Amino acid sequence: MPYVDRQNRICGFLDIEENEGSGKFLRRYFILDTQQGSLVWFMDNPQNLPVGTDCVGSLKLTYISKVSDATKLRPKAEFCFVINAGMRKFFLQANDQQDLVEWVNALNKATKITVPKLIDGQQNSENLKGLPDVAVPKKQVSYKTEIIGGVPIVTQTQHDSGDCADRAEREAIHRSHSQLPYFLSKPAQDHSVIKAGYCVKQGAVMRNWKRRYFLLEENSMSYFKSDSEKEPLRIIPLKEVHKVQECKQSDIMMRDNLFEVVTTSRTFYIQADSPEDMHSWIKAVSAAIVAQRGPGRSAATMRQARRLSNPCIQRYTSRIGECSSTLLQLCTCLRCVTSCLSLLLPPVRCLD
Repeated sequence: MPYVDRQNRICGFLDIEENEGSGKFLRRYFILDTQQGSLVWFMDNPQNLPVGTDCVGSLKLTYISKVSDATKLRPKAEFCFVINAGMRKFFLQANDQQDLVEWVNALNKATKITVPKLIDGQQNSENLKGLPDVAVPKKQVSYKTEIIGGVPIVTQTQHDSGDCADRAEREAIHRSHSQLPYFLSKPAQDHSVIKAGYCVKQGAVMRNWKRRYFLLEENSMSYFKSDSEKEPLRIIPLKEVHKVQECKQSDIMMRDNLFEVVTTSRTFYIQADSPEDMHSWIKAVSAAIVAQRGPGRSAATMRQARRLSNPCIQRYTSRIGECSSTLLQLCTCLRCVTSCLSLLLPPVRCLD
């Protein structure tokens, strides 16, 4: 889902068809900056890239005429929408339907231009005078003219049958397994998997940030180098996790959507792609911990149960019980002796 970062920019991951008509969608990190008036995309979140890394592509908001759903244009691409920018169409793929709607609304809102009302039609006629003459092709094709940011844009509204056939053929091309979004590229998981997906994790030694594939199961949370790896880099048993929560040091680390998994030996700092994803991970891990320990059994009660189950502690507590019973018996015997003496001995009278 798109989210607003610390610089008041709308950010998030999308898949884009960088080469028009190729049918190949690549995952990129998008930043919609209304202050700079541009939409830029990177290979990954710039926070995870070296300082000064250039963007993969960019588009000025003044060039965008319309952003709309492209499900009918690209029926093979799920959750697809299109950005019309002059004579070029950028096809993008969202993560789900809600993600698509939010991106389309955000882009249309950012590119909306308020044009002052005209007193008469003179200004429009003056702008239209500067338009170049459009040569009529052999086949009948219709065009439309729009003035965007003071710049006249001529776009084709109707395509001939040959172009439609080519487009249909291009849409029939299937994407390879390696180019699928991360949530589709992983094969079907076992039923014990609770949640899976990519996050960015801080290293223990170098303190650098690397993108890893996380897998939450019933008894453990593990992470891999990628979703195609079979052996995890590390397995974190849930019985060692004390708590999982939103990181309180996110301002110091300058990281958005940061949460922490606190274990007995180490605190893992993990960055999600969006606030929704972060809260989803926190809830999923917390629920898995509760399910493993049973309802009403917190980490403190589990530690106490493990402590009391220690044989040494059991022997110690049993000895305390034995000592307590011995003292009680001794006190009872002393009471009996006192009562017997009071019966045998006559009362002592005080002499004046």
